[in-house]
Amino acid sequence: MKKIETYIVDSFTDQPFKGNPAGVCILKNELSDSEMLSIAKELGLSETAFIGELNENNEYPIRFFSPVMEIPLCGHATLASSKVLFEKNGQNSLTFVNIQNLKLPIKRNEEFIKMGFPIYETIPKEVPFELLKALGIEEVSNSEYNAETKILLLEIQSAELLKNLSPDFDKLKKSHKEINGVVVTAHSTKVEFDFESRYFWPWSGTNEDPVTGGTHTFLAKYWGKKLNKSKMNSFQCSERTGFMEVELLNEKNMTIKSKAQIVLKGKLKI
Repeated sequence: MKKIETYIVDSFTDQPFKGNPAGVCILKNELSDSEMLSIAKELGLSETAFIGELNENNEYPIRFFSPVMEIPLCGHATLASSKVLFEKNGQNSLTFVNIQNLKLPIKRNEEFIKMGFPIYETIPKEVPFELLKALGIEEVSNSEYNAETKILLLEIQSAELLKNLSPDFDKLKKSHKEINGVVVTAHSTKVEFDFESRYFWPWSGTNEDPVTGGTHTFLAKYWGKKLNKSKMNSFQCSERTGFMEVELLNEKNMTIKSKAQIVLKGKLKI
């Protein structure tokens, strides 16, 4: 029997039971892909991260699984994993390396954790009418697509409309066959935030991801251009809500900064 040190961590929040919960498994021995997927299904969270032992390059290998499939890059599970390792080992910096050999430098400053992420581009993309209807959207200001994540970006007119969206997820899943998800975004009317978003992904995970770091790899540049800013505050107006600061460092690199709360620690037996 294997016993795996396992956590549940609420990411992108300063309060327990807000933000986005992620599973974090600290591995002493390798697991098969099917075992990791089974654990992700068992925990039933948007993603579960699996952290390997420190390698010869002083990096922690990390992989992410939703209950449906492996996800190459996940923001909230990276934040959750960072919180666990910082609390467990006492250091203030570390580096993860994902399955794409992408290096993710992480630093802690008191309660805040700042993560290095790549910047991704979006291109204009037509959206099926059936998809908009399933989302309950009558009109979009813009529609774009990010190839790395296979996610559609839809900008709509107001954050109030965004907050009140109530998609038909069965129809949404049937409306498109070639994407992993759709992020809907709007300019924020809240004084402390620049833009807001919600992320729906019944194709590759749960119906709605409460707070999504991965979508900000392209949302940050998208809104940076519109607002002429390099540093912005983002709010995800899901039921649980969450927040983060994003900063564009150059054409290829950005940071995502927020907080996380460990709510559960235990041993998973398989």
